[in-house]
Amino acid sequence: MTTETENGANSTSDAPVPEPQPFFILYLPDPAYSIELDLLARWVHGLLLPIYGQETSSTRPWCPQWWQHMSAVGHLHSLWLSWQALTGAGAEATGPAMWHRDFLMPIMNTLRAPDGPFAGCKAGAHRPKETPPIEEFGAPLPLES
Repeated sequence: MTTETENGANSTSDAPVPEPQPFFILYLPDPAYSIELDLLARWVHGLLLPIYGQETSSTRPWCPQWWQHMSAVGHLHSLWLSWQALTGAGAEATGPAMWHRDFLMPIMNTLRAPDGPFAGCKAGAHRPKETPPIEEFGAPLPLES
């Protein structure tokens, strides 16, 4: 790395440049994942659900153990990251409206859809989802006629 000294000359430093670390929760190893999940849960339980949760029904399910659904964790974390970016101190005045329109409604509609990740879950009852079957990837599969 080249830096400029006080007298304007350039000097080279052999100090390693740290690699950027992932910040999306699904890429984090433990214990960073657990810490981020705790922070996310505080936001979901303290702000998101009390204000935007709406009533649960068969057509608008919610899982009381949402953290057991990895797709929900990913969606909610992206919603939280966008909330921080668009409603924080440095956000523009239109940020909150953009957050509601572009992030909150699409993500909540996806999560709470009758066929979404919480399908089959109800108040007091988490229902694990089965992963779709996956075949071993190897040689290209023949084209079907």
